[in-house]
Amino acid sequence: MSTPQHTIGSGFGAESTADEVLRGIDLTGKLAVVTGGYSGLGLETTRALSAAGAHVVVPARRPDTAREALAGIGRTEVDALDLGDLESVRAFAERFLASGRTIDIMIDNAGIMACPETRVGPGWEAQFATNHLGHFALVNRLWPALAPGGARVVSVSSRGHHISGMRWDDVDWTRDYDKWAAYGQAKTANALFAVHLDRLGKDQGVRAFSLHPGGIMTPLQRHLPKEEMVERGWIDEDGKPLNPEGFKSPEQGAATQVWAATSPQLDGMGGVYLEDCDIAEPAPEEGERTGVRAWATDPEQAARLWELSAERTGVNAFSA
Repeated sequence: MSTPQHTIGSGFGAESTADEVLRGIDLTGKLAVVTGGYSGLGLETTRALSAAGAHVVVPARRPDTAREALAGIGRTEVDALDLGDLESVRAFAERFLASGRTIDIMIDNAGIMACPETRVGPGWEAQFATNHLGHFALVNRLWPALAPGGARVVSVSSRGHHISGMRWDDVDWTRDYDKWAAYGQAKTANALFAVHLDRLGKDQGVRAFSLHPGGIMTPLQRHLPKEEMVERGWIDEDGKPLNPEGFKSPEQGAATQVWAATSPQLDGMGGVYLEDCDIAEPAPEEGERTGVRAWATDPEQAARLWELSAERTGVNAFSA
């Protein structure tokens, strides 16, 4: 039975922090993998999970930078991983599997946003390839470590999914590239990935969730010119946030993904999109971008995306 896409009254909200949602939860002996867990929301997620007793593996495109950022945070280790390079994904997964360990929590946190038109691999659009295909390949390659412990897999999507559903006739934006629409498609893909992974994995105890962490000023904005952020009303000419109340702190921004990964309130659930530490409601037809669009939770589109992703990456843990 699928989980209804409706709030459950978790008792938490937009201002809840990662430490607050973890209060009373003991993660001693648990192992978490957090991609990009050394910057922005990922760093706060790593810190909070470690403080609750988990050992956190942080795959990083810049391992030396990651080690510097994680200095002083206990129970962490860093390994090399470039999500835009499928050979790097394969190598990381093989090294991890060789350790013989199992994974209790998998948080697909790393990503890029609104970058200039960039191609990776055989010409794939970089946001779709990095944010979705890299994580798709990583989770499928790590499946032998995820299934035994009945892991939770958390796919960090965004309210940006409202911008665009899947552009099936031109997934790689070979014409009329729009950096924000391409980002929106990648975030829709993150949500659809959780829908189908949950469908495939729940019989083995693996449940998957996607989420919007909230608006947070982090290095994710690195591709945006200052002028654009000023125009959008995010910052002033001096680079200071114009509406601090409109943004979450990193501690608040990490809360929903930590809640998704650990909360007993979600036991037996999966395949749904979350925001503000609760299951999100379906989005209204018009008006403010809240909740989740139907195109990001459609099981038929989720299955179609899975097939496309398996074909592109050459990896499918559930193939016959």
